Amino acid sequence: MYVCICNAVTDRAVREAAAQGVSCVGELTMRTGCGGGCGACVELAEQILQESASPSANGRMGVAIAA
Repeated sequence: MYVCICNAVTDRAVREAAAQGVSCVGELTMRTGCGGGCGACVELAEQILQESASPSANGRMGVAIAA
């Protein structure tokens, strides 16, 4: 699905960017152009980035480290 129509950025591209360490829309815009046009996609792009960063999204669980 297209997230950013202005720059033809898909949800897959946003998830791939997140997997490569992109954590905010500013970085995403620099890498993909997403959010660099009309701005209507920013909220959805942020949501996808957050979901991609959550432990349940990639199957990993957090591990508590004792002090």
